[in-house]
Amino acid sequence: MRKLYLIGIGAGNPEYITVQAIKALNSVDVFFLMDKGEAKRDLLKLRKEICERYIENRSYRMVEAADPVRDPAIADYTARVEEWHRQRSLIYEEMIARELKEGQCGAFLVWGDPSLYDSTLRIIDQIKAREKLCFEIEVIPGITSMQALTARHKISLNGIGESIAMTTGRQLSSDMSATAERTIVMLDGQCSFNNLLDEDLDIYWGAYLGMDEEILLSGKLSEIASRIAEVRSEQRQKNGWIMDTYLIARSSPLR
Repeated sequence: MRKLYLIGIGAGNPEYITVQAIKALNSVDVFFLMDKGEAKRDLLKLRKEICERYIENRSYRMVEAADPVRDPAIADYTARVEEWHRQRSLIYEEMIARELKEGQCGAFLVWGDPSLYDSTLRIIDQIKAREKLCFEIEVIPGITSMQALTARHKISLNGIGESIAMTTGRQLSSDMSATAERTIVMLDGQCSFNNLLDEDLDIYWGAYLGMDEEILLSGKLSEIASRIAEVRSEQRQKNGWIMDTYLIARSSPLR
């Protein structure tokens, strides 16, 4: 029986790797990597550095494939992502069938945690549903960007007796009155916090969390929003990619 690990590797710092993840890394025969192009080569490089740092037996292999791009001709966002997942699942299935022998272990190294805003689990489920390949799967949790964000800002994620919401920039409401006291926002390429400038909110923003390039900004949303948008744009242009997240909260002490 083939075995497949989905290993959470944390939010960018190689030292975010857990002991459980290190043990799993050392049992892997083949690592499957998706090449997202030159602009995001750092993401591929970090995965390779993690393997070099933590794996004692260097007999493992790495298999790379070009990551398909989302089709801009598909207007509906959900349909566009679903088609992208379908294309990825076919690529993953072909790599596993070709490169992973019976009795061997393969792995995908997942940024952050495999359960949080990542498509790998859904894609693997599609492969299993087609029943062309038989393999066992194990998920190794990783440190998420929201954990890294609150740790680096030295703040608590939740207040006493308060609720927390987690959403994307696409779903962020222009009216916070009906939402939780604190909201973690991920995957916001449009700086959707600018829709909330009329409200009395604090923001704790972080990019490249845990990495050498890390940037942390915090303050009153109305006062710092333009600065965050400016820095985000500059760094994405400079590095070719950016991963960031932020916490917005009604004005109250978070520590």
